[in-house]
Amino acid sequence: MDQLNIKAWEGRTDQQEGRITEGQAAEIHATLGAPHMPAPRDGSDMDPLWHWCAFNPTAPLAELARDGHPALGDFLPPVWLERRMWASGSLTFGAPLRVGERLTKRSVIRGVTEKQGKTGPMVFVSVDHKVYGERGLAIEERQDIVYLDIPDRFRAPAKHPLPANPVVHTRQPLSEALLFRYSALTFNAHRIHYDLPYAQEVEHYPGLVVHGPMQATWLITAAWRHKGRRPRHFDFRAVHPVFLTPVETRDLEIMGTEDEAGALLLCTGQNGHQGMQATALWEETV
Repeated sequence: MDQLNIKAWEGRTDQQEGRITEGQAAEIHATLGAPHMPAPRDGSDMDPLWHWCAFNPTAPLAELARDGHPALGDFLPPVWLERRMWASGSLTFGAPLRVGERLTKRSVIRGVTEKQGKTGPMVFVSVDHKVYGERGLAIEERQDIVYLDIPDRFRAPAKHPLPANPVVHTRQPLSEALLFRYSALTFNAHRIHYDLPYAQEVEHYPGLVVHGPMQATWLITAAWRHKGRRPRHFDFRAVHPVFLTPVETRDLEIMGTEDEAGALLLCTGQNGHQGMQATALWEETV
């Protein structure tokens, strides 16, 4: 497979219909929500980023690759590199989506770029999504996916230290049950999140990998609680994997600092370094 074939996927479009039912909302809330708050009911506003559970992939088992992802070549290009990661994203929000309403997601592949990294070839696929609720356009989103070769051993990326004087600082307990539940909520069969022998012996990670989208959800929730209102814009970038192992701490730190304009600079942290970075902006800081 060469670059010309891959770049032919640029401009490809897709449309999906979905919704978050009251039952799904209860399950998401039981996994990610505040334990002292009731789960949202039909017609209630959804929490930010819950739409990631509304358009789950439904590829048959026979069409899954060995890593558990749906085989490529339909909407996403047939990249030959076996490791894939949701590297970063950016979202701008309108009116909140509501539990039970019909949702539509329209997607287009913005770009496909091949690069040579320090550890080998890399392919970046950037996808634009627009999510509509019954009140119109609710979310404009960019999703950046990166494809890599599986290395012969784990090579840790550069570590970014945690902020010294955060204005936001909470802890999120990690567990195998949590990772399993989030995989189930998103119908995500990627084996690095629940199959420890596969994660260690095939992809050479030191343990199970904590989902990037789940970390992003914790970060935007922390921003919302800190300001008391939902951000207008949110972007995030994975800078180091977060693991669930007997050695790693099982409390993930959620931290944030404010800049002079009032933007909130957030990160998850494990063992003294950052896992995911994010920025939350409100109307006055956009």
